[in-house]
Amino acid sequence: MAKDRFHYIVRNALEKDGWKITADPYEINVDDVDFEIDLAAEQLLAAEQEGRKIAVEIKSFLSPSNVSDFHTALGQFLNYRDALDQIEPERQLYLAVRLPIYESFFQRRFIAVSVKKYQLRLIIYDVQAEVISQWL
Repeated sequence: MAKDRFHYIVRNALEKDGWKITADPYEINVDDVDFEIDLAAEQLLAAEQEGRKIAVEIKSFLSPSNVSDFHTALGQFLNYRDALDQIEPERQLYLAVRLPIYESFFQRRFIAVSVKKYQLRLIIYDVQAEVISQWL
């Protein structure tokens, strides 16, 4: 599967943020259905002495229709989250989106309501600085 245009930027940003990339891509199988999530990462939290585990699906929103891109991203997110719930429930799934897309498209009322309704966890990243701007 082709890597998202901003794949390595998000990977670098996660590493700068203290995450260890453990799979690229993160391939899982549930009931004979194969899934390929862009990244898996782990972070050791010193205070708790237990690691946090995440999976990250990266979306560029570069097509002519942000709505169409959102439909695809939401569908993938829900399927991947259901699959992770079955095989690795401690791993949290995040959708990574660029800062300008979050500040414009994701602020639209319908999109914001959908994000809340479907409990999407978001990583907002800055392409130029190659850093995570926000975890939501």
